[in-house]
Amino acid sequence: MTKPAAHLTAAALVDPLPLARDLIRCPSVTPEDAGALDVLASALTELGFQCHKMEFDEAGTPSVHNLYARLGDSGPNFCFAGHTDVVPVGTGWTVDPFAANVIDDHLYGRGAADMKGAIASFTAAVARSIEDSGQPRGSISLLITGDEEGPAINGTKKVLDWLADRGEVLDACLVGEPTNPTRLGEMIKIGRRGSLNGRITVFGTQGHAAYPHLADNPITTMLRLLNALTAEPLDSGTETFQPSTLTLTSVDVGNDATNVIPADARAMFNIRFNDDHTGESLTTWLNEKLTDAANGADFDLDIQISGESFVTPPGPLSEMVSQAVTEVTGETPELSTSGGTSDARFIRTACPVCEFGLVGQTMHKADERASIADLENLTKIYRHILDHFFAT
Repeated sequence: MTKPAAHLTAAALVDPLPLARDLIRCPSVTPEDAGALDVLASALTELGFQCHKMEFDEAGTPSVHNLYARLGDSGPNFCFAGHTDVVPVGTGWTVDPFAANVIDDHLYGRGAADMKGAIASFTAAVARSIEDSGQPRGSISLLITGDEEGPAINGTKKVLDWLADRGEVLDACLVGEPTNPTRLGEMIKIGRRGSLNGRITVFGTQGHAAYPHLADNPITTMLRLLNALTAEPLDSGTETFQPSTLTLTSVDVGNDATNVIPADARAMFNIRFNDDHTGESLTTWLNEKLTDAANGADFDLDIQISGESFVTPPGPLSEMVSQAVTEVTGETPELSTSGGTSDARFIRTACPVCEFGLVGQTMHKADERASIADLENLTKIYRHILDHFFAT
């Protein structure tokens, strides 16, 4: 049961902690919203935003709640983007993952780092800007989905379509993913590798282990296929990306019997690929490589492409974010394309986008947490970004 959040006034919203705690107390494990977007919409409405809550679904996928909120009705439009959904709790917690406890100057809870803390800092930065300078000379928007940790089918991508249908334009976007490996200020993400998931099924003929000549062992073929995929690196990296990787994630025959050759074998793998490749080029390569290695054996390959690689070349947006980070932390952040995927892969088709958020050391782990000092400094960084953006 979601614990009702206390109403936060505009004056209270200049501090990111209360809103971050209210958001964490909503157990919004993908695809459940659990009231998180209502909590955020209430806070943004208090600041004068026009909030549009929308729900999208698609056959065979869960329904997802999303929020687009905008302050102002003229350009330019600076967008903060992120997600209120979180990964499952898992095991090993020493505190209630949805209690939002503050212990030793850290906020604990699922989503503290990834990325309810950043959303609270978005909001606090806007609240401070309004308190000090009034309405922006343009618009500030928040695009928040409940589907980033899930299939990402009914979230950001469909909100962007909704914006396009309305003629709404985003001029620049900052995604609040936890980009920093160990300390706030280390890293800004200006791109991401693409992601491809593959499932191989090899079909054989079941038989007695003592009479292998009367069976067709799919395991032998599977080993040959997997060796063909992993024998050599995909590439050595590019100017802006690290080398692509092919990682085996499962090999299974579901066989408990020691004297039976199974009828089929299955394997899964993930490729994180740089701009040397596309999902289409890798699909062609996989089919050719596996067909050659199979040597006539019967197999099936299923491929799902989560996103293509992309990069926003260093320019005004990354320079503005870097300057704000340096002003607050003294750090000169690295411009990186490392890590997994994010919804920036969809936003990059609409406007320049980069990512900067909290420290990611505890994201998706037990006892996920964020430093209270980092929440404050992240709010200051976001505030500096707004000042720089609307001063240009």
